[in-house]
Amino acid sequence: MSRRKIKKINNILPDIKYNSKLVSKFINILMLNGKKSLAQNILYSALYKLKNINNNEIEIFNKAIDNVKPLLEIKSRRVGGSTYQIPIEIKEDRSYTLAIRWIIRFARKRKIDKTMNIKLSNELNDAFLNKGSSIKKRDEIYKIAESNKAFAHYKW
Repeated sequence: MSRRKIKKINNILPDIKYNSKLVSKFINILMLNGKKSLAQNILYSALYKLKNINNNEIEIFNKAIDNVKPLLEIKSRRVGGSTYQIPIEIKEDRSYTLAIRWIIRFARKRKIDKTMNIKLSNELNDAFLNKGSSIKKRDEIYKIAESNKAFAHYKW
């Protein structure tokens, strides 16, 4: 009998405004110190600024996350005293989580913009247009995975 605990998957309720679980997950990852209403205000105002660019802001949001989400991930494996970086395909839930995390991280690092909602709207717009820091992060991982493709047989 296995001694590992079975991971319990939490079902996330969709958000109020757009009725989307992805937006709700984005709000939960954006939230700091349990201030969910502040995170909602930041995201909704960022999406409103995207609405001024194009009429359907939820399509821009979904397309931006789809552009950023990776298909491969690098895992370190120790084989025979040396460590190899092995490219592994990742599940859809993890890829969405990584994409959201990267967008939020690089939005927070932006120095030019002043408020978080402007930073987030600009980062989402850059991700929608396939440019920006989060797209560079995805491309870096793909380059590392391509260079370490020879070690793919070590995955188990």
